[in-house]
Amino acid sequence: MDRYSRQILFKEIGEAGQLRLRESRVLLVGCGALGSAHAEMLARAGVGRLRLVDRDFVEESNLQRQTMFTERDARERLPKAIAAARRIAEINSDVNVEASVADFSHVNAERLVEGCDAVLDGTDNFTTRYLINEACVKQRRDWVYGAAVGSYGVTMTIRPRVTPCLRCVFPEMPPAGSAPTCDTAGVIMPIIAIVAAVQVTETLKLLTGRVDDLHGALMQFDVWRNEWRRIGPGRPAADCPVCAHERYEALAAEAGDLLTVMCGRHAVQVSPRHVTRIDLPALAERLSASGEVKVNPYLLRLRAGEYEMTVFQDARAVINGTDDLNTARALYAKYIGN
Repeated sequence: MDRYSRQILFKEIGEAGQLRLRESRVLLVGCGALGSAHAEMLARAGVGRLRLVDRDFVEESNLQRQTMFTERDARERLPKAIAAARRIAEINSDVNVEASVADFSHVNAERLVEGCDAVLDGTDNFTTRYLINEACVKQRRDWVYGAAVGSYGVTMTIRPRVTPCLRCVFPEMPPAGSAPTCDTAGVIMPIIAIVAAVQVTETLKLLTGRVDDLHGALMQFDVWRNEWRRIGPGRPAADCPVCAHERYEALAAEAGDLLTVMCGRHAVQVSPRHVTRIDLPALAERLSASGEVKVNPYLLRLRAGEYEMTVFQDARAVINGTDDLNTARALYAKYIGN
């Protein structure tokens, strides 16, 4: 316990709280800018078990704000969940890490949330957040929503059956093109640090049983404009389809979105309708005549003309060089098949 002595001296945590952290399991959905900050802070705080899930790999443009990763990770195109797990092992070898290179979807959402004491949102889209919300409400798991773009950030702590859920506050998914994204507005690291710090602090309160100290609001920050707002979310909505009527539409979907334009990447993710597993070395051999192929134990990368395709073991592919869904679908069919 010596390594946590300064944290134990903080009376709101103390030795009893530290022991509770050691026995806790937290799910981090996304290991990008927010997620990598979550992972490092929780590992250093001594949270005993971290479950990481991320669909993407490290690129050079990530290094400006994603603190867990190095230039070597970007050169090797390591999956973010794997690179984060390796870094955590160097930070605190006592932390047990479960790393999953996967898209958080209706197929695996409930399994990933199961057994966790809290869930942290490190995603960049409302489709995934609606899934997190439904899985957590259904299983009565506390979770902490967070988002950041430009110099603006927002976070809210959700305790099913106690506070409003995400669907209470955002009844409809924001329409496409209605809000800035990191692709259109960029993002600076200070707002990432602020949103992640508030999210992790709320998580520490949840894990140590200090629920009376939760901020209980929709917190908004703009570090460039020096604006800080705290908005009371009110009571759970009586007509909320999720927490009032227990309708889990996102979880019940027969098939998730097969094509997703990726934020800030000029890239499209293509996902198979059914969970499968690809033999990457065999695929590399088959594609060797189609372009430059590189493969590691986690993914395969094919460069063919103006496009680059990264294929994961679960048959997902990220196609760089286009944000056109039809082009991405055609390239996937051409090189991977059905």
